[in-house]
Amino acid sequence: MGGAERSARKRRQQQSPAARAVTQARGGGPSRKTIVSVVAVVVLAAVVIGGVIWTNKSKNATEGTTIAPQTASAALDSPGERQGATVVSGKPEAKVKLDIWADFLCPYCARLQQQYGKQIEDQIQAGNVQVTYHMIPLLNNRSDPPGYSLASANAALCAADQGKFTPYHDSLFASQPAEGKRGYDNAQLIKLGQDLGVTAPGFAGCVNAGTYNQQLQDALTEVSKNPAFQGTPTVMHNGTVVNWTQNDWLTNLINQAG
Repeated sequence: MGGAERSARKRRQQQSPAARAVTQARGGGPSRKTIVSVVAVVVLAAVVIGGVIWTNKSKNATEGTTIAPQTASAALDSPGERQGATVVSGKPEAKVKLDIWADFLCPYCARLQQQYGKQIEDQIQAGNVQVTYHMIPLLNNRSDPPGYSLASANAALCAADQGKFTPYHDSLFASQPAEGKRGYDNAQLIKLGQDLGVTAPGFAGCVNAGTYNQQLQDALTEVSKNPAFQGTPTVMHNGTVVNWTQNDWLTNLINQAG
């Protein structure tokens, strides 16, 4: 080996790591294009993994959480108010009789409850309004996994048997899960009833067994045949659809009834 060659070899050995990296980037090692490609793949993988983690976390947003119980006047409820798959709240002699079809997963139903729920309940207590609530599983396939609409409607009927329909109904709308996401499971639905004061052991059995599932599905099939039915929510007064998005619609109905 000649002196010139030995000198060049020595210079390469003494070259700093940073300098060697520059040499490699210029062609003395893996190409710059290759390095950039590897970095891009790593970044893309991180984005995909992060997206999967975020999606799973979003889908499981209700897992393990407690539904916030809402209070309501005890005068609104009685153990005998459930009639099949419906709940009738209010005095028979009330001058305004409403039918409300709703789904606990329906965001517009939650909006109806938020805007007019207290007013409706106040008028029921005052003896001016009677409401027949139809909780139907119209959006049963819109949760992940499917089934929340039916499970929550059944649980509300189970709560009605215990004289707790109104606070249970109000609580589910106040803590409504997002459409397309995970709904509350049976354990959470049972815990809500217990938090609202339901002590009867039959309540948990009613929720877990889906006692009223078939009646609810039959009710959905039946109302779907009605051309006046507009999905959820639909509000009717004496068989006529009411535009609940208009201000003072309930007050107007009461005033018109004299």
